Amino acid sequence: MTSTLCADAIAVQPVIMAGGSGTRLWPLSRAGYPKQFLVLGGSNRSLFQEASLRLAGLAQAGLALAAPLVVGNEEHRFLVLDQLRELRLDPAAVLLEPVGRNTAPALTLAALQALEGGHDPVLVVTPADQTVTDEAAYAAALRQAVRLAAQDRVVILGITPDAPETGYGYIRTTPDDGAARVAQFVEKPDRATAERYLAEGGYFWNSGMFVLRASVWMKALQSFRPDIAAAVQTAWAGRQCDAKFVRPDSVAFAAVPSESVDYAVMERCPGSAFDLRMVPLSAGWNDLGAWEAVWQVAGKDAQGNACIGDVIAQDSRDTLVHSSGRLVSVVGVENLVVVETADAVMVADRSRSQEVKQIVAQLDKRGRTEHTLHRKVHRPWGWYDSIDAGPRHQVKRIMVKPGASLSLQMHHHRAEHWIVVTGTAEITNGDKVMILTENQSTYIPLGQVHRLANPGKVPLEIIEVQSGSYLGEDDIVRYEDTYGRR
Repeated sequence: MTSTLCADAIAVQPVIMAGGSGTRLWPLSRAGYPKQFLVLGGSNRSLFQEASLRLAGLAQAGLALAAPLVVGNEEHRFLVLDQLRELRLDPAAVLLEPVGRNTAPALTLAALQALEGGHDPVLVVTPADQTVTDEAAYAAALRQAVRLAAQDRVVILGITPDAPETGYGYIRTTPDDGAARVAQFVEKPDRATAERYLAEGGYFWNSGMFVLRASVWMKALQSFRPDIAAAVQTAWAGRQCDAKFVRPDSVAFAAVPSESVDYAVMERCPGSAFDLRMVPLSAGWNDLGAWEAVWQVAGKDAQGNACIGDVIAQDSRDTLVHSSGRLVSVVGVENLVVVETADAVMVADRSRSQEVKQIVAQLDKRGRTEHTLHRKVHRPWGWYDSIDAGPRHQVKRIMVKPGASLSLQMHHHRAEHWIVVTGTAEITNGDKVMILTENQSTYIPLGQVHRLANPGKVPLEIIEVQSGSYLGEDDIVRYEDTYGRR
């Protein structure tokens, strides 16, 4: 293809990488509800939704966009669909990883899906957990990148640095026929080295955004990491499709080597047969990798405090305080991060917020659950909030979406009392089916087959009181389930 190829005529396949657990943003981000699905960037939409809208907006910039491909975790599949539905966006497919194997296998799944039917679009690949404030600059950079990628080049977006940042990897570039050539990838530097990079010029932050043809990715991966390419192709050959969900074979995918896009391919391209170019991006980018980054992008008062939720800050400076529900007050503090959730409070020096992931590691080591689930747990049918618990009882507030239902199920170790707070409940209790409304209740004996459904047009809320010798979530025997759970 010639360099005059118009970007408008090139088939473009957006790819959103929505895996990851965001451990450095604990306690707000957890494995069951990670940072990409949280509202963090100053809008009323999640980071994943913002990324989806940014890509959809490229159509207005003249690019020939297909519906997006989303690569994510099996456990988050309904979060993905629900958040896209809120935006009235319909994905081409949601590719579900049974286990995390880093970004190189994830991108390979997207490339194999894009190549179905003999197509070979340009993939525009973006993580789901970044922010961009200048969407016009973002669209202009992507148009340039798509034109380069259509010439079988590998393109990475490099962020124009505005500070000697030590938390990012850097890209060293050299000018070449109108598009910078990538000469080297550099690991996260110390402060002095980062300052030298800014002084010398030609260095950019690695954004983790890539643009390249699906076939070019497969050729590069087969050249540099044929083991990953072969293993993912084996898993792909055994895939199962369920509406929008595409599941590679779980056993085969578990055997795929875990590797990032950078290590598997990008860092090997300089000096190889693959032409790696960089397009600079100056668009107010931030990857929100830690609470320090959240403070940077948040709105602040005259003292530099970013206060989110029910917060009172007195005689404090340059501090981030995030309340999820309760009143949080700080007095006489500087450069702190304070994050409150229903079941955990985290306080850290702002400059050491990257180390929060070590707290997550400690929770895992101690066998605790606060790093995996919130007190309020989202399910495909709605959510439940565990509001009280004791040795032989647990109280939950449960919301069921209109038209949704829980599985037909039974418990070996607990009985349940249900009280309807708002809405209409259709309850299967053994061989009886009944309709209950506000202030009405029922009792589910231990061992009884039962189901809760919402036949109405407004959300159903109930209070559930469990009693018994064991109250764990794994004490569920499912007989029927709308969502394919076992």
